[in-house]
Amino acid sequence: MTVPARPDRPVAVVTGGTRGIGRAIAEDLAPRHHVVIGGRSEESVDRVAQGLPSAEGFVADLRDCGPGGSLDSALRGLVERLPRVGVLVHSAGVLHRGRIADLSVDDWDTAMRVNLIAVAAITRALLPALRAAHGLVVAINSGAGLTSAPTMGPYSASKFALRAFTDALREEERSSGVRVTSIHPGRVDTDMQQEMIDFEGGSYRPDDYLRVESVVRAVRLAVDATDEACIDQVSVRPRGFPG
Repeated sequence: MTVPARPDRPVAVVTGGTRGIGRAIAEDLAPRHHVVIGGRSEESVDRVAQGLPSAEGFVADLRDCGPGGSLDSALRGLVERLPRVGVLVHSAGVLHRGRIADLSVDDWDTAMRVNLIAVAAITRALLPALRAAHGLVVAINSGAGLTSAPTMGPYSASKFALRAFTDALREEERSSGVRVTSIHPGRVDTDMQQEMIDFEGGSYRPDDYLRVESVVRAVRLAVDATDEACIDQVSVRPRGFPG
């Protein structure tokens, strides 16, 4: 679904916007923004976009982020449609769990492609539009991007690299007016968290984890910052859980 952006609304692009944290962020931005929902299938993207007051879809497989790939083709069309982007939220991500001795090269490759390389590709393509709007880039990182743990090798490595990317981008774009925020949630009550607990063989107790709304509020803090301020990094942890 493609709907021209309303001229009275700033544009917000949200990857991973069809479920979990990304969808909640998109819905929070929707009252005041024209939201571009990023996702892997047209059906899932349209389902979310149709429920928002001003929205369109951005369909791409972030694993296919090389020249001429799915992401490259989708970005060309998106850049043509969006001369200004007020907010870019990178919420899409993949999680691979396992001991380093047991993980394949493909596991490492996929984690880096989705969690880092696709982020860099999307940001680079939309940077002129972000500069035009003095926009904000928000990366939904992880506690694993601050401290690694056993069985988290590829995920943590990609999130540490994502933190390095956002730190570099923030410094490079200070003079352009583009702000960059890195959000580091601890464990959040999402379907990805359920997969993690299943892998660990534990019982899932939703009250042990952050609510998605807590992450949305951290993003909102960055979005609502006054013009002279940049929220560089936010770490949000479940009160009763260390990770």
